[in-house]
Amino acid sequence: MAAALDGMRSGASLMIGGFGNAGIPANLVRALAPMELTGLTLIINAIRRIDECDKALFDEGRIDRVITTAFRGPGRAPANFEVQWRRGQLGLEIVPQGTFAERIRAGGAGIPAFYTPTAAGTDLAEGREQREFGGRLCVLETALRADFALLRAQKADRFGNLNFRGTQANFGTAMATAADLTIVEVEEISAKPLPPEQIHLPGIYVDRVLQAPRLD
Repeated sequence: MAAALDGMRSGASLMIGGFGNAGIPANLVRALAPMELTGLTLIINAIRRIDECDKALFDEGRIDRVITTAFRGPGRAPANFEVQWRRGQLGLEIVPQGTFAERIRAGGAGIPAFYTPTAAGTDLAEGREQREFGGRLCVLETALRADFALLRAQKADRFGNLNFRGTQANFGTAMATAADLTIVEVEEISAKPLPPEQIHLPGIYVDRVLQAPRLD
């Protein structure tokens, strides 16, 4: 674990894969808290999954900014990250899910920005450039990149090629291309190269692989 997270630093931006419980790199997330990192930016589909892995990251004020599509904690009482946001202690950017995925894909493809009709004319587009194309109002969205991507896959080979199990892939393939360094936890590492038809993400996008059991 120490070798997998070597170089992780305060002030870093982290893309973290996962959709619901599928593809959450819980082992890697839980290993962040003891490192006493601060000033982190998290880019993740549903922020409450971080709280479910390890509450210390928010309880101890390690996170400065969140870019996410879902920002509600479980239960009726506000989650700790919601309280921090209301107090102005946490920066928050809410992004429609399709736009979220496309911003990450654009970051990996070297596309700095794009126009989309999603959220145009709404509060989410406030302060952003908007233009009409073919009579339809669109909003300019910038690409997303990060210093690190933390992902979960089912299997890897010694070349770093990855195989995801079903929806475990979710945002992982895009995040791996949009991060400077990609770290992946897997249940199985194959000594033999994965067959081409089983490779969902080529190893060229993967920097480190850690074998670790699945955590709920």
